[in-house]
Amino acid sequence: MAIYNAPLADMHFILNDVFKADQFWQNNEKLNHIDIATADAILEEMSKFAKNVILDLNRNADEEGAHFNQGTVTTPKGFKEAFAQYAEGGWIGLGADEEWGGQNMPKMLTVLADEMIFATNPAFMLYPLLTVGAGMALNNCASQQQKETYLPKMYTGEWSGTMCLTEPHSGTDLGIIKTKAEPNTDGSYNITGTKIFITSGEHDLSQNIIHLVLAKTPDAPAGSRGISLFIVPKFLVNEDGSLGERNPVSAGSIEHKMGIKGSATCVMNFDAAKGFLVGKENEGLAAMFVMMNYERLSMGIQGIGASEFAYQNAAQYATDRLQGRSVTGAQSPEKPADSILVHADVRRMLLNVRTNNEASRAFAVYVGQQLDITKFSTNAEAVKKANDRVALLTPIAKAFLTDMAFQSTLDAQMCFGGHGYIREWGMEQCIRDLRISQIYEGTNGVQAQDLIGRKTIKNNGQFIAEYIAEIRDFSHTLDTDLNLLKDKTLAACNEVEGVTQYIIEQAKVEANFSNAVAVDYLHAVGLLSFSYMFAKIANAAKDQQGEFYQNKLVLAEYFATKFLPNLTARIANIQAGSNLIMKFSQDYFTAQS
Repeated sequence: MAIYNAPLADMHFILNDVFKADQFWQNNEKLNHIDIATADAILEEMSKFAKNVILDLNRNADEEGAHFNQGTVTTPKGFKEAFAQYAEGGWIGLGADEEWGGQNMPKMLTVLADEMIFATNPAFMLYPLLTVGAGMALNNCASQQQKETYLPKMYTGEWSGTMCLTEPHSGTDLGIIKTKAEPNTDGSYNITGTKIFITSGEHDLSQNIIHLVLAKTPDAPAGSRGISLFIVPKFLVNEDGSLGERNPVSAGSIEHKMGIKGSATCVMNFDAAKGFLVGKENEGLAAMFVMMNYERLSMGIQGIGASEFAYQNAAQYATDRLQGRSVTGAQSPEKPADSILVHADVRRMLLNVRTNNEASRAFAVYVGQQLDITKFSTNAEAVKKANDRVALLTPIAKAFLTDMAFQSTLDAQMCFGGHGYIREWGMEQCIRDLRISQIYEGTNGVQAQDLIGRKTIKNNGQFIAEYIAEIRDFSHTLDTDLNLLKDKTLAACNEVEGVTQYIIEQAKVEANFSNAVAVDYLHAVGLLSFSYMFAKIANAAKDQQGEFYQNKLVLAEYFATKFLPNLTARIANIQAGSNLIMKFSQDYFTAQS
């Protein structure tokens, strides 16, 4: 049976020792309602819910899946009761504004709470996750009346939310969507079209579902400049807030997927459904990106949760499994085999996973802190700097963290040997469930294009230069007893800085260059980011007593000597350019078909 115990000590260390969260919160009048003791208590309560309520539902949800019957979707056994308990606990509105019934908790904290749910039941997590994202989009872009109508009941869980972007012919290229919005005389619109891959598009967990739908009005400009955003409720809402008649929006089917089978992924049909414009016409994509960027960071958190779950189960298995002999230990007839933890290769795999988990968690909290600055700071300069940092790091949080997590879950599965391939041990489900995180909310390749194009080449490397300067400044403060990490991190700064300038220059003369090297560049910046995180971790641990802190230092050294050298390979791939990739004609790829 799969196990999970929330890594509360690691979470406390990241918040309290590495990022000095208590000091950060108390110095901000909008966040001084929370202190580290309160944060620890919140995480403790979430750990109980994750372990005692939804962990046991995870395997059943995978085997049972969501059920579709003539437009009606039923979630797996236990989901409805667990969702009600989750909503009653106030977890949906943990980070939401108090004005709408939320608790106004910082993102630094909510990323850790979300990790626990993703670790124990990612399919369940997707139902409230989309509601939170939709709520953020409405809070940022909707009218006051729309906020008052929808947000309070979304944060209580009475209603839920979705985002409806993708169409059968239109995925990443949203500029070619066909869904139409015809204006009515009362100011509403009739929304007609089909959307696919809609997470939580239909289910039995809430009384109403608030769809945020991208569509085009009749005179809209071509391309993405002509996209508008609309609220399309499953049930229309009367003036007194009660539910009215059913809107003509329905699920045509649900997808049969590789993983997250308990999450209903729907084809949604809008048949002149009544919709209400959010913001102005033709400005919908910007509004939806508020939600999309939230979901992209959440996919990185999904990766952390899966990798932590995989690590705990693999480490426990490796402790219990007797197989083979230590090459150095004494042998005796009473002990026919040793735990596989004695084998260096098993330790290598477990250390790889643990290294990823610690760096990824720190990075997610770091990005969360930048988001908190953008939301709560009153210093305009600090807000601008944090916004730039979030723009740069969002594709890394989504793509690098999920790429690293997927490799980590594979390493954890390998520790099980043949048992890792068997369903009852939980590893094969963990891998299947996690795989989607590299695909949805923009594939990781698309994230890499965003990083290298919009976030680097377009601004002539300004965002990355400011980030590298911050890392350099911090690295120079490290004591001499951390010289290894200091030197390695500063060298990584130089390497990424140099290859960034190379990319900017080469993109001017080689048309396919940036597209060909984008993934390698994203991983290069990701490795630099992990080095920065371990520099912070080591600095926070170096003067502390006890095995817990000493292990942080050893793991930082492991990263610097065993992980960080991959940066050199990534840079070599970048310098190889695109010419060899583009040499092959299109016929080459279809000649065998």
